[in-house]
Order: sequence, then structure tokens, then C-alpha cells
Amino acid sequence: MRWTIKPKPKQEDIDVLANELQVDDLVAQLLLQRGIATFEDAKKFFRPQLSELHDPFLMKDMDVAVKRIEEAIGNGENILVFGDYDVDGTTAVALVSSYLRSYYPNVATYIPDRYEEGYGVSYKGIDFAEDNGFTLIIALDCGVKAIEKVAYAKDKGIDFIICDHHRPSTILPNAIAVLDPKRQDCSYPYDELCGCGVGFKLIQALGSHRGETIDDLVYYLDLVATAIGADIVPITGENRILAFYGLQVINQQPRIGFKAIIDQLNKKELTITDVVFIIAPRINAAGRMKHGQYAVNLLTETNMAQAVKFAAEIETFNTDRKGLDKAITEEALVQIKENDEEEGFTSVVYNASWHKGVIGIVASRLIETYYRPTLVFTKSGNKLAASARSVKGFDVYNALEGCADYIEQFGGHKYAAGLTLLEEQYHNFKHQFEKVVKETIEPQLLTPEITIDTIITLQDLTPKLMRILKQFAPFGPGNMSPVFMAENIKDTGYAKGVGANAAHLKISVVQQDSYKIDGIGFNMGDKLPMVTSRKPFNAVFSLDENEWQGTVSLQLKLKDIK
Repeated sequence: MRWTIKPKPKQEDIDVLANELQVDDLVAQLLLQRGIATFEDAKKFFRPQLSELHDPFLMKDMDVAVKRIEEAIGNGENILVFGDYDVDGTTAVALVSSYLRSYYPNVATYIPDRYEEGYGVSYKGIDFAEDNGFTLIIALDCGVKAIEKVAYAKDKGIDFIICDHHRPSTILPNAIAVLDPKRQDCSYPYDELCGCGVGFKLIQALGSHRGETIDDLVYYLDLVATAIGADIVPITGENRILAFYGLQVINQQPRIGFKAIIDQLNKKELTITDVVFIIAPRINAAGRMKHGQYAVNLLTETNMAQAVKFAAEIETFNTDRKGLDKAITEEALVQIKENDEEEGFTSVVYNASWHKGVIGIVASRLIETYYRPTLVFTKSGNKLAASARSVKGFDVYNALEGCADYIEQFGGHKYAAGLTLLEEQYHNFKHQFEKVVKETIEPQLLTPEITIDTIITLQDLTPKLMRILKQFAPFGPGNMSPVFMAENIKDTGYAKGVGANAAHLKISVVQQDSYKIDGIGFNMGDKLPMVTSRKPFNAVFSLDENEWQGTVSLQLKLKDIK
């Protein structure tokens, strides 16, 4: 791990903000490092308001989209809500379909089969629409590159409205409307929405057209918050507002489908991190292991008994998924060693039998071992399909563009993408991807980085600071939980390995004359000798709370020690 300490803002700026907000220098510094420099900035950060959401009609084509949907309703047309099979896509489909059905019955949903149809708009889905009399398809979290498929639908008399957030090509599909804040000709003020977020802007526009206010749509924000967390979009600007209120809905009045999952948990209040690691994997497991429609069914169910059945099915899918991704990861690690590729700039592995539903997870797991851009391939029909994952700071989408001669189709983000290619092009692609990454990646990006907000003393860690830091939430990209470094701390003699095979590190430390504070380092059990050597060490951590037998105490959530 390389430790990088953020630059400290100018002391005069810290003094001004600390005085204006009546907080201490540490809090003022943390805020300035997040771009919060004034009282007004702080007010928006700590007290996000739904009224600060942007006018949805600022998004290019929004007026056209609303007009076409209202026209479809007026004519009694059948509307098909189509979306990707991951969390972002299934939550978006649940959101838009349930909103439309609240006042119009002729609405159905369609999630493509991951294995038969692959990612995005599919010919099979369009044929389904034609066979069942649908004349309007609303595509969510996909479609911005579906030029041929939208043309195919148009020939059949089917219109498309596309709600996407992926990077478009220079040519857009010939749809009625293409809602994508990343369009070059779109001047929408915030371009980091997830697919479900774009779907929410659509229902916000439809609602305003029908005389509804934002308060009438808060119910849907649990879906948006879940997609924001799962899709790893920045929790800044508009996303912060949507996530903030969405978490309130999840914790206070979740939809029946979420409640069926949450009721099984031993947690009083869920954070974005809980949503990412508890709720999102279960929703994702449906599309990975069986079919994404199971997730939509759960998220739109209004009967608790039925929702509990759906949740139990999805729990089984998730358990199966865990076993599969563990086994495939082990096989992939063996393949890297056998191919003598441990020292490369990339990891590219392939096995025709690997389950397509978990290759994205496996790619992320491989990065935990070999920290470099990674692709995991499997056989999909008569082609190979892959999931790509990247390391912090490296744009894997751009790298794939440099390999376009060998790729049939690809799409995605800076840090995650998917692609297909012909089997005979695999080795050419693999060689070219290694070459492109080697030539373009900065060497330091191949070492995991911990970004530290500031150096702190253990004396500074107080319940008051913890109360303030809690108000920095929700945390995520663009607003990570503050990370601190403490220097020259010592073990008090209680350090030990805990958990299965002593995999985790439990410590109790002091710093000079400070009070004693406990800490936990997950998967850091191998560092126990460093702590128990009686020599001082430095630690990087976030501040956390530990509840034991009704008593709440501060603890260090360790990230690394040296």
C-alpha cells in the first residue's frame, strides 16, 4: 500500500471556515478538502434539500420524452419498460414501471436474459414487444449505443425512449428521445447520475407535468439510493441529495421488497455501505444466477407474504453466487500462475465453462491479489464475453478503445466495462490490451493507494468528532469516509488475531499519554507481529463505533499499519 496524504488547505482558509461554522480546525479542514468553503456550501452538504434537485427539463430531450409518454397514455398504447439485469437496471425498471402503473395499467417490464441476450437492448426484446403489441419501449441503464437495434424497432413501428448514463458514441440511436447527461449536446448541470437516477428524472418530469411535487416522489428514492451505491457513482451534488433521502426511506419506510430483506438483518439502521454489501448483492444475484426479472418482481411486490417468498428465492441465488465466485476466482489465480503472468501489467483470463453471471465479481477479486486492470472471459454463445475492472486512476474504457480492432462490442465506465469478441481474436486482444495498458498506465497506479485526509492524535478522537463525522454521510466516491493517520502508537498488550484462522487483527493502543482505544483490522491478521513487537508503529484508519452489550465506544477501523 502507498500512503498519500491530501494537501492541507491554507491555514487562513481553515480559520475563516472554522470561525464561520463554529467548528474546530480539524472539521474545517475536512470540509475544505471536500470543496466546502463557505457557510452556504456547508449548509447544502449537511442539510441536503430536495428543492435543490435540478429541473429535469434541463436534460436534453426530456420534453420530447414526456410528450411521447403522455401521448402513449392518451392513445391507450402498451408501454414496455426495458432495463439491464444489474442493480442499476432492475431498480430503474422497478421505479419507472411502478410509477407509470400508479395511474396507467398498460405497462409491462422486460429484463434481457444475461446468457441468451447479453447486455443492453436486444433483438429478442424488440421481437417480444412486437409480438405483444407494445409500441413504446422505455430503455433504462442501456440503449445509448443501440443504433442498429433502435432502427430495427423503428421498422416494426416501435418507438424508443432511452434513459442511459453510459458514455455515448458520436452517433446516437434514432430514438424519440435520448436522455443521457453525458451527451455532448446536453447541458444538464450534473452528469454523474446512475441509470436509475436518469429514470428518476424522467418520473420527476412526468410528475411535474401532472401537477405533482418532489414530495410526491420521495417513496421511489429507496430504489435510487440503492442504485447509486451499487453503481459506484460519485455521491456528490444531486446524487448526494438522492442518496440522503433514499437512505431515510430505506430506514423508515422501505418498500415491501426491501423490508423482506431488511427484516432478516440484525441492524437498526442501514448505511450506503450496508446497501452496497447487503442489499445490492442480493438484487444482483437474481440476474447473475437466474434472471433479473426476479429482482424486479421483488422490488415491485406489494404483498408482504409474496415478497418474503421472493426474498427467500433471491437469498438462495446469492448463496449459490458466493460459492461460484469463490471457486472461479481460485481457478483464475491458478491460471495466472500457470501462464507465468504474475508480473504483467494486466490480468486477462479465460475459461469457457466459467459462469457468466459472476465474472465481474471474479475480476474484482483478482484485483485484490494482482492490483492491475483485469478482464475475465467466458464463452457466451458463439462468442467470448468479458467483464473488465480497473484500478483507481486508470480508465479501462479508454484502454478498450485502443483494442477496438479485436472487439465486437463494448461499453461501460472508467472503472468497469463489458465486451464481446470472437474466440479467434482472444489472444490478439489479450496481447494488445497488455500493450496498451503498459504504454499508458502510470507505474504508481499499480500499487494500491490509501488517501489520508490528515494526521491526527488519538487525543483528537472524541465522541463529539464522531457525531460530526456521522453527518458527513452518506459516504462514497467523491465523499469517502474521512481517513486519518496516527503516528508512533503502541500496543497495550491486548493485540491478537481473531476470527477464522485469526484472519483479522484486534488491537488496543495508546499514543504517549493518550487514553487507550481499540481497533479492528479486517484481513490484517498477518500484521500481528508488527503490532506486538513492542515497537511504535503508524496506523491508517477511519473512526468507527463498536457496540458491545449495550455500550457504544469509539474504535479504529484499520486500513493499514507500518
